[in-house]
Amino acid sequence: MFKVIEKVAPSNKTKYLLRLYATAAPKTSSNPKREVKKPQENASFMANIFRGSLASTQVFPYPDVLTEEEKELTASLIDPFERFFREVNNAARNDENSQIDEETLNQLWELGAFSIQVPNDFGGLGLNNTQYGRLCQIVGANDLGLGITIGAHQSIGFKGILLYGTPEQKAKYLPQVSTEKVYAAFALTEPSAGSDAGSIKCRAVKSADGKHYILNGSKIWISNGGIADIMTVFAQTEMTDPNTGEKKDKVTAFIVERGFGGVTNGAPEKKMGIKASNTAEVYFEDVKIPIENVLGQEGEGFKVAMNILNNGRFGMGATLSGTMKHCIAKAVEHCNNRTQFGKKLKDYKGIQEKIAQMSLIQYATESMAFQISQNMDAGSQDYHLEAAISKIFASEAAWYVCDESIQILGGMGFMRETGLERVMRDLRIFRIFEGTNDILRLFVALTGIQYAGSHLKELQRAFKNPAANLGLIFKEASRRAASSVGIGGTDLSPFVAPQLTATAKDAAECIDMFGQTVESLLVKYGKNIINEQNVLNRLADAAIDIYSMVVTLSRSTRAVNEKLETAEHELELTKAWCYQANERCRTNLKHATSGGHVNFYKDLSKVAETVLENGGVKTTNIVG
Repeated sequence: MFKVIEKVAPSNKTKYLLRLYATAAPKTSSNPKREVKKPQENASFMANIFRGSLASTQVFPYPDVLTEEEKELTASLIDPFERFFREVNNAARNDENSQIDEETLNQLWELGAFSIQVPNDFGGLGLNNTQYGRLCQIVGANDLGLGITIGAHQSIGFKGILLYGTPEQKAKYLPQVSTEKVYAAFALTEPSAGSDAGSIKCRAVKSADGKHYILNGSKIWISNGGIADIMTVFAQTEMTDPNTGEKKDKVTAFIVERGFGGVTNGAPEKKMGIKASNTAEVYFEDVKIPIENVLGQEGEGFKVAMNILNNGRFGMGATLSGTMKHCIAKAVEHCNNRTQFGKKLKDYKGIQEKIAQMSLIQYATESMAFQISQNMDAGSQDYHLEAAISKIFASEAAWYVCDESIQILGGMGFMRETGLERVMRDLRIFRIFEGTNDILRLFVALTGIQYAGSHLKELQRAFKNPAANLGLIFKEASRRAASSVGIGGTDLSPFVAPQLTATAKDAAECIDMFGQTVESLLVKYGKNIINEQNVLNRLADAAIDIYSMVVTLSRSTRAVNEKLETAEHELELTKAWCYQANERCRTNLKHATSGGHVNFYKDLSKVAETVLENGGVKTTNIVG
């Protein structure tokens, strides 16, 4: 037995990695005399590639969760929604007036647009995430400012009541936000707490009799802040540790009614884009909140806030995939009709490349959004990394597509009449709100690394009592040995159409390189990896490209298997997209571990420090 153990003992490199994660990984109780308990299984494809594993169930095959009845219901709603935007809504007028007129809003309420996911019992349409996403596409293709009014109301405004509300809270509030034309808002951001939501100052103090909280403070940049009568508000509350008696501030979520008194708001903010939506500062002065209006558990408001945001992010991808369709249609119409230098624009290779690139990006965005929504509808709880990736990708992709559309239209694209300049102004906020892309990139990288670290922690504990954990040790040793000689790697070929075998091989190699890169970075930096944001960003970008490759491979395989008329085109889109994503992924993984790039990042930091210390650019003027 001891000889066997000696053979499978970890290398010095692995020992070092395990030792690092004794402190870097999340703390868990352990008893080396007992068999190691496996950590809770995570079905997330993205989480697992951080530890070098393939969890295929949420990406292959491409999901198709809607019943025939649900598909028919969705189809019946599409025409009324599209007719509303053709005949009733005027996006240019909404933008010009910085508001949506009352008649337009009333018709939106009648459509059920403000209660898409509210159960029928409470007056809503009762649609699932995938159906919601399909309607979001229509909104995104027509008016993003109006879309923010709808989204702020239901995607985040009262979403907490859907997710965490008690039966009594749901019965009281959901009919109001569904049929009684009562607007909702999500009040989290403060002057000193933007991305750092944990540092909020807004405070709620429990009354002596324990029946109320008294809320004071303010929130900024609240969408629907000037029109909402029901708000999900987050505030610091004093909590007592039941074990130690120590008092500590923790965030609690509340359902706050304007009718409680003490709730006021400032004037609508003047914004670059999404002007039609109401954005305002909201003030709370001695607002008396009944204890039954705590949303979720006291002290767990941060979890409530993050889950609300995580739950709604896929909708942004769906919405912006619709925006991209609109921009591409504008560009295509111009290319098909505009003649320059004796040729139609559509005949120029440079223009064709732009149109193709825009289409590739739209396809990847849409594939992500509906992969995630359908996983959620199938009951998945492990979609947070994928949702964050979808939000990052969609918001940057839509900006690129709109910009290229304007470029193709030339001077005409710059004119207000064409409508693309409004779309571009509206799009700029999407890279900022509901989690800035900068923060979300770090979230993707660090959450994945933490999951990888929990596995290494498990291994470390296994080596403390190898006799009881030989199965785990042998499995890991075999995997690493195979990987080191280039065999036994990820194989995606069983999941994809035959036409995509070579493309899938490239994607699989990226997945293996990704897992190896994560491990090497943990060896190099250990728990200090959190300080290496340049490296983490490259890792996040590689993860984004891997996910985009896998979802397009999966979706186009579905098209082939179902013999869809678009199958050949989808294969072309996938092959072209994956070729680019594969190259970017390999480059980013190389840069994440390259000594030359580490020095480059240090040089960048020095440049930034000089500019910051100088208060701006510090160079000698060429003249004078």
